[in-house]
Amino acid sequence: MTRSESAPSGSQHSDDSAAEKSSIDHASTNCTVEVRPSPPVVGSIRPPGSKSLTNRALICAAFSVGESPAVLHGALRSEDTEVMVAALRQVGWDIDVSGDGTEITVGGRLGDSNASAKGDGPAELFIANSGTTIRFLTAALSAAGGDYRLSGVPRMHQRPIGDLTDAIASVIDGRIVTESDGGCPPVRVEGRGWNGHQMRVRGNVSSQYLSGLMMAGPIAASGQPTVIEVSGELVSRPYVDMTAKVMADFGAVVHLQDSQAESGDAALKVVIEPVAYRPVDYDIEPDASAASYFWATAAITGGKVTVQGLSPDALQGDVGLVDVLAKMGCAVEKSDGHLTVQGVPPGQRLTGIDVDMNAISDTVQTLAVVALFADGPTRVRGVAHNRFKETDRIGDLACELRKLGATVEEHDDGMTIHPLTETQVCRSEDAPPIRLATYHDHRMAMSLALVGLRIPGIQIENPACTAKTYPNYFADLEGLIGQSHLWRNDSDD
Repeated sequence: MTRSESAPSGSQHSDDSAAEKSSIDHASTNCTVEVRPSPPVVGSIRPPGSKSLTNRALICAAFSVGESPAVLHGALRSEDTEVMVAALRQVGWDIDVSGDGTEITVGGRLGDSNASAKGDGPAELFIANSGTTIRFLTAALSAAGGDYRLSGVPRMHQRPIGDLTDAIASVIDGRIVTESDGGCPPVRVEGRGWNGHQMRVRGNVSSQYLSGLMMAGPIAASGQPTVIEVSGELVSRPYVDMTAKVMADFGAVVHLQDSQAESGDAALKVVIEPVAYRPVDYDIEPDASAASYFWATAAITGGKVTVQGLSPDALQGDVGLVDVLAKMGCAVEKSDGHLTVQGVPPGQRLTGIDVDMNAISDTVQTLAVVALFADGPTRVRGVAHNRFKETDRIGDLACELRKLGATVEEHDDGMTIHPLTETQVCRSEDAPPIRLATYHDHRMAMSLALVGLRIPGIQIENPACTAKTYPNYFADLEGLIGQSHLWRNDSDD
């Protein structure tokens, strides 16, 4: 058995970070990482660009109409964005990724690269486990027309997409079908665009269905507005507002009309005018979901961390986590260009809270780790849809927190996390390590790693899965806390 340390990188985009220089192969699924206990963390960091904004902007840029290319600045370079770029290139778009991957130039479509045009069957697009990519592309390509088959890793073929394909089936001039049980991918799209302009979609599983349909509206435009009605509850509403804003930045005209359904549930009608996207230069905010781990670092250690590049009026709803942390007792400073969280003074504990996180569900895992160090239970509500993410982010999260000794109750719409005792927190450094599984879920790895800031011996399996949205996460965390992690490769046992 061997262990290797890597020195702090101090740079979030360094290609020669100490983590990469280490003799440990950090990309190996046999690797574990251990974040070591830290004194109060004080520092500042700017996370990479938003995945949500990058993939939305890529769709709008690709289907823009104009002579000049669209250029995205501050884009995220990660597995999720790379599979979107690769799929668009495969079906004909001229896309240049320059420098460190943060600038993407999206030119026009180079002829018809669709395999079906050559009589060779559908264009086979591999989407890995990127929910935004498969949902946004399914809608966009169905509106544009052609023959495509979108597939991914086994977990992707367990993630529902039937609500989206059902909505598209009502308007497509052709056919769209799912190939796995329960309305799950692979998805086969074969048609000549949309010949209808009105559709309904359920909103209680993923807001990405609605976002995908919205972004496809200008692509399918033929003189009539596209009207989308949302039935029942809409989860993660801030992401829909984000979609509308990105579309508007690329020249689309979108109207969001809230109403009240007869059942009493919130309802929404979206009207997209028949106006084409135009190519623009577009600046992408830092990723607010990624920022949540650094704000949590301050809350867990009693430190003070500033995230640069995000403001209270950011497009991403996940900046709302700072308000949740404020309810737990943290001090929050807000200004144009940065958001700062300061934990409670030494000797004090955070306050357990009851909170609906429907609007910021991607930060549930982050909050759950913070809740371990509160003075009472924290009840998370409104996130039943989290069971259908990259993994079951309720059941699997509860399983890993219980390995730490925490009492966790699962509910239909969320969970209750009871804090750890002082004895559980102050475990001996000589105690056997606790290995936490990540289920190939980037957010499990990034959030659970923070437990190590207070408790020694917490080993995170398969840390390389953070490449999905944040390849340099552990190097950036090292730079912020000012000390190295411990890396271990099981193959050396």
